[in-house]
Amino acid sequence: MTGTGTTVLAAGTHAHGFLSPTGVEIVFLLVGLVTLGAAVVTVTTRQLVHAALWLVVALGGLAVEYLLLTAEFIAWVQVLIYVGSVVVLLLFGLMLTRAPIGRSPDADSGNRWAALGVAAAAAAALVWVVVDAFRTTWIGLDGAAPQGTTKVSGEILFRHWVLPFEALSVLLLAALVGAVVLSRRRGDAKDEKEGEKR
Repeated sequence: MTGTGTTVLAAGTHAHGFLSPTGVEIVFLLVGLVTLGAAVVTVTTRQLVHAALWLVVALGGLAVEYLLLTAEFIAWVQVLIYVGSVVVLLLFGLMLTRAPIGRSPDADSGNRWAALGVAAAAAAALVWVVVDAFRTTWIGLDGAAPQGTTKVSGEILFRHWVLPFEALSVLLLAALVGAVVLSRRRGDAKDEKEGEKR
């Protein structure tokens, strides 16, 4: 009993806090700042292709954050699905709908302040939920985190989140089909106009 108490006490004296971060925690913070900056550029740039490329940087930064949290499986899923599939789907959508490649003045809908308000409210809600969930719990980045292993993630995904997972895949498929339909309608309209001119 005494040995266990001594071990807990020793672990408590070497615990890290906000004022004594480790190297991994500093890297985590720096990568988070880069990811946040890339996300801000993604939604503020007027060039759609540049927005898609900055989205790659933001999603890649999230994958690095998952690696630092020792959730390797989630990190590779992030790279394969989001960086490798979703961004490619967006680029294909841009090409199929013949979106402008350069600066697009009509890329801004004029609802910037409303969007900023919604984003601030969503960020405040997210911070409140995370703080309320963890409170004073400190997660060490240098220890083993079984939450990110393949077994635990697979069990959670296919037991509790299988319907949202499948709904997301159908949503992405619907987005691609919609892009193809829009591109064909625009192409048919242009062909009709050219035929009338002839």
